[in-house]
Amino acid sequence: MMERVNRVALIGTGFVGSSYAFALLNQGVADELVMIDLNKDKSEGDAMDLNHGVPFAPGSKKIWFGDYQDCKDADLVVITAGANQKPGETRLDLVEKNSNIFKEIVTAVMNSGFDGIFLVATNPVDILTYMTWKFSGLPSHRVIGSGTILDTARLRYLLSDYFDVDARNIHAYIMGEHGDSELPVWSHANIGGRSVFDRIHDRPDQYKVEDLDDIFVNVRDAAYHIIQRKGATYYGIAMGLVRLTKAILHNENSILTVSAYLEGEYGEEDLYIGVPAIVNRTGIREVLHLNLDNEEKENFKKSAAVLRETMDPLVDKFFENK
Repeated sequence: MMERVNRVALIGTGFVGSSYAFALLNQGVADELVMIDLNKDKSEGDAMDLNHGVPFAPGSKKIWFGDYQDCKDADLVVITAGANQKPGETRLDLVEKNSNIFKEIVTAVMNSGFDGIFLVATNPVDILTYMTWKFSGLPSHRVIGSGTILDTARLRYLLSDYFDVDARNIHAYIMGEHGDSELPVWSHANIGGRSVFDRIHDRPDQYKVEDLDDIFVNVRDAAYHIIQRKGATYYGIAMGLVRLTKAILHNENSILTVSAYLEGEYGEEDLYIGVPAIVNRTGIREVLHLNLDNEEKENFKKSAAVLRETMDPLVDKFFENK
């Protein structure tokens, strides 16, 4: 009996895609990786370069550059292709041009006979995940966006820096749109099981509740600061994508803040948006429902409205007359 081989197809070998491939190899998550890009020389060069690192990797890997037909036997298709966010441009500004790109990509993937899970990272990720779901015709639980997984990681990092505690012992979530309308869920933020507010109360001479507002602003605006300095963000999201890949391929049932399809959860439906969800080999097993406080409920509602304002006309344009 042949052992199951986990194959990942990566579409887009720009900054994010190549960083994801490098992190995937270093962590030994997948058995096979096929790299697909319109710039075939770039994807071939990346595959060659990465293969030269295989002797240093945790296990034997097969890496090659290919085309959409290689998606047929893939367990996971990761999409990082698309137009990049430019300085002064919001993630939502990218929506129409990337939707057109995605229509071509997703159609080509599905024509290969693909029957796995899509993982979308391209911005605006919530809307493009919805578009991927619609273009593919797959069940919604098998189409996942990276959502607020990076925003959540940024929050945990900044809280760890502020409280001087290992980030792995800090649990906190950013929910909503992966963008300017996202929100911190302070009501469920804890350090070692104790609320961040309790920790602040323990050391009033050292910590202040008002500082949490500054921490969140730095989380929300982090991409703008990085783009201003180096032109793009890619290392953090690449590692977040590898974390999601591991949760899927290893059937971990991990709780991660992803862009998931809502069917009434948090009072919203027919929408992909960042929420904590249980992720495993089937995709999104379950959306977790947190008991948000009144302010958080209102902010989540506003974030969903921001997405709908941009998404609804786009959905009408692509699907209503089909």
